Amino acid sequence: MRSVQEIFEAYGADYQVTMSRFLGNEEMYLRFLHMLFQDDNLQKLGQALERGDLTAAFEAAHTLKGVTGNLGLTPLYEAVCVIVEPLRDRKEQDYAQMYQRIREEFRRADAFLEQLKEARRQGGTL
Repeated sequence: MRSVQEIFEAYGADYQVTMSRFLGNEEMYLRFLHMLFQDDNLQKLGQALERGDLTAAFEAAHTLKGVTGNLGLTPLYEAVCVIVEPLRDRKEQDYAQMYQRIREEFRRADAFLEQLKEARRQGGTL
């Protein structure tokens, strides 16, 4: 069984930095991570991009950037960062491709959450 720290590292997240944000409370971290998947900003981003509403897309992406950064989800955070600045500047970009990468990273983050839950079920420290 892998440790929680090993699961973090395999995902590409910094366990120490992230846990310091949550005062070392892995249970609290898990609750906040679970809330990310109940949030609708990913859907709002996709819908805004489909409508061509770059202002709404920026707002959703900017929110995701903050949340994913605070949760230490480095791969997802980096994917979101790629779309935020062009949206801020209203630049013409292949937003569909950027959004697809974000969706892929959301799937990876979801798998990360499942691995953490499994570690907890198996008596890990989370």
